[in-house]
Amino acid sequence: MATATTNDAQLAKLRELIKEIDFCMLTTLTADGSLHSRPMSTNGQIEPNGDLWFFTYANTPKIVEVDRVEQVNVSFSEPSQQRYVSLAGTAQLVRDRAKMQDLWKPELKAWFPQALDEPEIALLKVTVETAEYWDAPAGWVAKTVGFVKAVTTGEKANGGENEKLNLK
Repeated sequence: MATATTNDAQLAKLRELIKEIDFCMLTTLTADGSLHSRPMSTNGQIEPNGDLWFFTYANTPKIVEVDRVEQVNVSFSEPSQQRYVSLAGTAQLVRDRAKMQDLWKPELKAWFPQALDEPEIALLKVTVETAEYWDAPAGWVAKTVGFVKAVTTGEKANGGENEKLNLK
């Protein structure tokens, strides 16, 4: 069983991997049971415990979907750095003005022209329950060296670091 220190180190690694990836894909479940994914931005924000916050309009299909089924998946990808993260948890609409002020960044005006005065502006909080990440050596040289080493030694190529975290 992992110790609290190990979990803290894994959570710190998870936060480090995510903070540099601006856009992710948020996946919800539609009324007919289909998966529905759309790009979202955390604006580099991830809570110390792994929770995520997204600015949204309260009257969007994703909110209807999470009101019906709160289970969601959030996936991050940075292929040029060989970083991949998948988070699963529950989502809920939050209308906390103080939290919105705390998380607000000027670049959000591209989606919310009236800033925090935008009608129906809200937050979608994802309480992360489980996470998995893959972090492999990036760059052509690192990949080539790993591939050549695997071919010449007959051993499987090192795919990098892969961890699963339970954050409940």
